Amino acid sequence: MIPRSRTVSLLALGAICLAGCASEERPVQPQLKPLAMKEQVSNIVKSADGYAVNWAGVLTNANPWHFGEHVVATIVGHDAKGAEVLKLDQPLDAVPPGGSLAFTGQAPASVKPAKVTIQYRPARWRQAARIVSSFQPFPISRVQTLPQKDGSYLITGYVDNPYQMPVSSLVVTAMLRDKSGKLLGGGDTFVDDVKAGSAPRFVLSVLGLPKNAKVAKTEITARTWGSTGRPYEELALAGAMPMHTVKPTSEPFAVDRSTAVLSEHKQ
Repeated sequence: MIPRSRTVSLLALGAICLAGCASEERPVQPQLKPLAMKEQVSNIVKSADGYAVNWAGVLTNANPWHFGEHVVATIVGHDAKGAEVLKLDQPLDAVPPGGSLAFTGQAPASVKPAKVTIQYRPARWRQAARIVSSFQPFPISRVQTLPQKDGSYLITGYVDNPYQMPVSSLVVTAMLRDKSGKLLGGGDTFVDDVKAGSAPRFVLSVLGLPKNAKVAKTEITARTWGSTGRPYEELALAGAMPMHTVKPTSEPFAVDRSTAVLSEHKQ
C-alpha cells in the first residue's frame, strides 16, 4: 500500500508533467503588427453645394502571412475653431500580406474644413491560404497622365490579369506625386470582366490638387475589391498564366544536348 503523502506527491508530479506537455504542444501565436498609415493627404475645392473634400492614403501591412481584413477608415474634418464639420466612415479593401493599400475618396462638406485627418479601425487578421509569391500584381501598361484646363488630371492606361481565372471586377487606383515623392492626391475607378491576355483600358480623374502642385510621377495599382482577401486567394488557387505561351519558331536540336551530356558522362 502506497502511503497517502507519497500518493499526493505522485499526483502533483503528474499534474506538473501534464501541464508542461500541454504548454509545449500548444502552438505559438504570432505577434501581429498593426496596420500603419504610411501617407495621407487631403485637398478641398469649392463646389456648387459648398465644398468637396478629396483624400488619399496608403496603409501598409508588415505581417508577411496575414491579410488585414474588414478595415474601416474614418475621415474627420475640423474648421478653424476646432469644430467637427465632416465625419465619414469608408470601408476599405483587404490589405495584402506584406503589402500596402492605396485608397482615395471624396465627400461633400457645407463648411470648409481647415484640417482633415484619416484614422482607421484595427484590422481583423486571417492567415493567407497561399504563400505570398502566389499573389502576383496586376500588370499596368501604357499609362498617360494628362493635365486638364480645370486643374484636374485625366489618367488612362491598361490593366492585365496574370491569372488563369477571369476577374469580375478590379479597383484601379492612381496616386500622383511631385518630384520629391510627396503624395499630392489620387483617384480610382473600376474595371470589370478582366481576362488574361485582353487588357481593358481604364480612365479616371484626379480632382482638387493645389494650384501650385507639379505632378512628376503617377503610381497605378490594381487590386480585387472587398473587405476580405478571398477573391485574391481564389485567383491564386486557380493558378497563374504560364510565362511563355508562344510556340517556338526555331528548328529543334538534331541531338538532345541533355541526352548527349549524360551519354558522355557515362562513358
